[in-house]
Amino acid sequence: MSYILGIETSCDETAASVTENGRTVLSNVVYSQIPLHTLYGGVVPEIASRKHIDKIIYVIDSALKEAAITAQELDAVAVTYNPGLVGALLVGVSVAKAYAYAIDKPLVPVNHIQGHIAANYIAYPNLEPPFVSLVASGGHSHILHIKDYRSFDVLGATTDDAAGEAFDKAARVLGLGYPGGPKLNKLAESGNPQAIKFPRPHKGYDFSFSGLKTAVINYVHTAQQKGEKINSADVAASFQQAVCDVLVNNTVSAAKKHGVDKIAIAGGVAANSLLRSQMESEATANGLEFYCPPINLCTDNAAMISCAGYFNYLAGIRGELDLNAVPQLSIGDVL
Repeated sequence: MSYILGIETSCDETAASVTENGRTVLSNVVYSQIPLHTLYGGVVPEIASRKHIDKIIYVIDSALKEAAITAQELDAVAVTYNPGLVGALLVGVSVAKAYAYAIDKPLVPVNHIQGHIAANYIAYPNLEPPFVSLVASGGHSHILHIKDYRSFDVLGATTDDAAGEAFDKAARVLGLGYPGGPKLNKLAESGNPQAIKFPRPHKGYDFSFSGLKTAVINYVHTAQQKGEKINSADVAASFQQAVCDVLVNNTVSAAKKHGVDKIAIAGGVAANSLLRSQMESEATANGLEFYCPPINLCTDNAAMISCAGYFNYLAGIRGELDLNAVPQLSIGDVL
């Protein structure tokens, strides 16, 4: 039986979790900074880093207490070391190194995208590779062939903006504020997804959201310059439909092409209600099993890092005291 402490500070959530054997969550404590960054319309990296410093010991202590586990009972300390905001990552990495050293336990580095995929292992204890997974968030958009717990092939990715970033920018131009994704999703529920024909650019399994984002901005600005009133709900629904069409079609196509009968989604954009329902519908129509974590495991959390850390721990992956934060390292470079 292995108990892994996971630590996550890649952006604006300070999180710690303890899992048992990589599948059972004993605790999952998340301190969200959303109310703080809402004042600025988005995440301010320096503020995020300072708040992590304030809260990280508190969330670690809370995670151990909730799990009813002492530090000495832990088998390893897992931490997100890439990718993310460098200052935010440094807080988690520094604390994890000190904590692992103090309790004389192994330090296990974890890729953030690997963590998002692992959220599915928590939600579905019987899920095993191989499968195809879409990972879509504010900073990442990947379609991956999960060949084993630590063996991934990148089948597709965005050539520019991530899907979550496009959601946030579209929400901003509509005056919805931060965080944009959930607010745009809510507004879209009352709109017509066929009202506006926005582009759906992709090449193979890769996609591009910069042009789609720009098309929304231009549509709104053109209407404003002409003094025309726009239907914000229709804009939100049409934009959201365009994003989901590309994400779903590429993911299902990749699974069929590679002879995989299971697909999963992960990351913050996986919390989008249209993406979840449309991906499930298309999976069923194509004879594919569909897996999707609950909302609280789609957004950044430490349970997913602890779970991914378990598989890295079993594989003998260890971090030394010179482990550093690597903000832009891709999943293909480390796994």
